[in-house]
Amino acid sequence: MKHAGTLAKIRMRLALRSKAFLFFSVILPLGFLFFYAGVFGHGDPRKVAYVLAQVLSLTVMGSFWGLSAQLVIFREQGILRRFRLAPVGAAAMLASSVMSNYVLVLPTVVMEFLIAHWVFGMTQWGNLLGAFVIVSLGGITFSALGLIVASVTNNMQETQVINNAVWFCFLFMSGAAIPLPILPSFIQRVALFLPATYLVTGLQSVLVRHASLLNVTADVIALAGSFAVAFVISWQLFRWEPEERLPGRAKLWAAAAMIPFLLLGAWESTRGDRRAEANTIFESLQPLANPSQTK
Repeated sequence: MKHAGTLAKIRMRLALRSKAFLFFSVILPLGFLFFYAGVFGHGDPRKVAYVLAQVLSLTVMGSFWGLSAQLVIFREQGILRRFRLAPVGAAAMLASSVMSNYVLVLPTVVMEFLIAHWVFGMTQWGNLLGAFVIVSLGGITFSALGLIVASVTNNMQETQVINNAVWFCFLFMSGAAIPLPILPSFIQRVALFLPATYLVTGLQSVLVRHASLLNVTADVIALAGSFAVAFVISWQLFRWEPEERLPGRAKLWAAAAMIPFLLLGAWESTRGDRRAEANTIFESLQPLANPSQTK
């Protein structure tokens, strides 16, 4: 743990020197907030809370992209080889990646809450404890998923291809970019198997409906379980050198990180009410019909 803490400090210093990090981790998420809240919020505090949940999800999910790319670059440039000579274990290296990303994403999350309150008039904070727990679990979960991508790809080009494909699914099929109830029915069914869906719907529940942690138990268990599985898998598949060969079933092991969401998605598809809950939250934000127009 001591090595992980020291490495995390080094990783944070390196990240803060990067203009790309500042753009993608601070400027871009805040830009999304101004766009979503300004266009879709319409000055309604509850709508602002709804879009804040989407923006927080996008902010947290950004770690998936950043960590995978950074770790592959470190491996290609021989930086990981130097850490290995320290010596530093794979678990400490991966834990430092998760820790540094988590610490760096929190200030952006706090800024988004404050801007939603001060600029866009969000009067109710929702269940802040629930939001903190889900944001924290989401941050470490998507970090671990990004580490798996970095473990199974061989170069930056391959990493970008996989990142783009997975990111597209997370972004447009989970409710993060477009509200889930607006999406076609078949996409809503697919969304039940995506980790991003449980991050988005969990945040919407605690921010819009002030749901307690007990009410979002499924989201918490899914994210925590996926983090545990993903971290162990990335640990087993971790490579220090670009020349190191992966075991033949490495990508099958990587896919195992989705097991918690496959199980939960199967449950939600048959007995759950997540889609109905998402529809209820969305419909509660719509203006009531004018009685004179319904006659």
